Amino acid sequence: MVIRSDGTASESQSQCCLDDDNSINSKCSEDSKYEQPLVKYGELIILGYNGTIFREKSKKRKSKFVLYRREKPNGIKQAKHYTVKNPSSTQAIIDTKQHSISFTLNRNQAVIIEYTLDEETDMFQIGRSSEKPIDFIVLDTLQAGVDHKNMASTISRFACRILCNRNTLECRVFAAGFDSSSNIFLGEKATKWQEQHEMIDGLTTNGILIMHPPNGSFSYNPDNQQPPMWREVSVGGGIFSVRETRSAPQKGVQVASVSNVLQDGTLIDLCGATLLWRSAEGLAKSPTKQYLEELIEKLNASRPVCPVGLNTLVIPRKSVLNNDKQQPYVYLNCGHVQGLHDWGQETHSSLRTCPMCLKESSSVVKLCMGIEPSFYVDTKDTGPYCFNPCGHMATENTVKYWSRIGIPLGTNGFESFCPFCATQLEGHPGYTKLIFN
Repeated sequence: MVIRSDGTASESQSQCCLDDDNSINSKCSEDSKYEQPLVKYGELIILGYNGTIFREKSKKRKSKFVLYRREKPNGIKQAKHYTVKNPSSTQAIIDTKQHSISFTLNRNQAVIIEYTLDEETDMFQIGRSSEKPIDFIVLDTLQAGVDHKNMASTISRFACRILCNRNTLECRVFAAGFDSSSNIFLGEKATKWQEQHEMIDGLTTNGILIMHPPNGSFSYNPDNQQPPMWREVSVGGGIFSVRETRSAPQKGVQVASVSNVLQDGTLIDLCGATLLWRSAEGLAKSPTKQYLEELIEKLNASRPVCPVGLNTLVIPRKSVLNNDKQQPYVYLNCGHVQGLHDWGQETHSSLRTCPMCLKESSSVVKLCMGIEPSFYVDTKDTGPYCFNPCGHMATENTVKYWSRIGIPLGTNGFESFCPFCATQLEGHPGYTKLIFN
């Protein structure tokens, strides 16, 4: 049984499907036990969604994409390149089954790279377009507190492609994806270059940025204070320092020591949405959704109580509880967890006084568990923490890891965000240790 990249099953096992947590459902187990097991490359998870995209019916648009080895390889490799005067009339461009990249140098000259089928690789494409070549549709992640009216998308229709080696399971990311005619066009104004004795290469308009995890490990290390650097990946897979601004015409400096091979914890920024790559090996060592639910049950079993209303609080699995009296809130300045009450509310001020420590706090927010397991860097139960100011709970090392990671924002800025809701973190260090009564 083979599950394609769009989530549908092969015709022989069309009744099989993926559950919301991307596991094969029980109806498949009996029919698929004689089939070859699926080979998993890894997962791509969009930052800002706590395990799901609500009200989305498209099989191609999800908060998480699972990459499996395809039934038949569809990868490509470079075959030849040549210079032409009129690329639009070239056979490689006209043939919709021939993958090619066209680099326009001027009105009368273009370089075309032709590709041929590579039996050793699978190709997956990501972008904003809903056309057939796109395996995974990614739209702009809407950040909380930002006016989104009349906001144009900055994600390319054919943003990037990933080539996965069917034998070694190594995955590489490249800027730009092939359109419905199997072509990639870099116009005359696009950033491109051709060094002596090297293949021509170029960058997309807003660029595809990647950042590998510190020391090659998706984990929190308190001794490593230096955050990793973002790099830009080219159409040909080269790695360069980021441009002065996102769409600047001048390319950055080539970084030969960094490759486009995805590591467990690599971030891919599409200029409007950021993806986290988790390898199959890394996910095997990560917490499961069941483990996170057990953490919630353990905390709720301790029956935390509001010190003012004396009512029992319940940590929700979803964003809100049906019972407001049981919904826990946190005073972000001190970390004390309480229920909803009016004690300590200033009459003509937004400040609240915590009844436990009498500290003033400008923010009192609802608590909710971060339930997407792929964002967790470990399984250590060291007591609950939450991000400031959204209130999403996670393990200590998880909040400390993400509070150090700067995500691209705007044309040349980088800010730390909560991975569960894409809310920009506030204050230092951007998280709070929770204190339950």
